[in-house]
Amino acid sequence: MTPQRVTLITLGVADLADAKAFYGRLGWQEHGAQAGVAFYQMHGQVLALFGRADLAADQGRTGASLGTGAVTLAQNFTTEAEVDAAFAAALAAGGTALKTPEKVFWGGYSGYWADPDGHVWEVAMNPFWPLNPDGSLTLPETGA
Repeated sequence: MTPQRVTLITLGVADLADAKAFYGRLGWQEHGAQAGVAFYQMHGQVLALFGRADLAADQGRTGASLGTGAVTLAQNFTTEAEVDAAFAAALAAGGTALKTPEKVFWGGYSGYWADPDGHVWEVAMNPFWPLNPDGSLTLPETGA
C-alpha cells in the first residue's frame, strides 16, 4: 500500500529556459538551482520543469516522444474576481486561453489556459470547497 499523496509534479518542457521565463512572468520564484531542472516550492508540493528529452532518459525511455498527457493542473481561488485575475495574468505571461472563466454547470466558476508547452491549467472558484487560510484545499466531509 502506498500513501495517498503527491509530493512532486514534473512537467516535461521543450525548452527549459523558455519555460522558466514563462513561470517567472507569472511571478513564480525558482527554488535553488540544479542543472537541467527548475524547482518551484508550492503548498506541501514541488513543481519541477524538466526538458522532455532529459525526462524521457530519466524514465529509461531514451528516444521516446513525451507528450503533455491528459492531465489538468488546477488552482482554486475564493472569488470569481481572483479567478479572472489569475487567468489574465497567465495570458499576459504568454499562456494560451482555452476557455475564458465562466459560471459552470456544477455551481462554480472556472476557466482553462495552457502554458507554452501545452500543459493545461484550470483556474476555478468552487463554492462547495472552501479554501484554508493558507490557500490549500481540504475536501469537506461527505457525511458518508
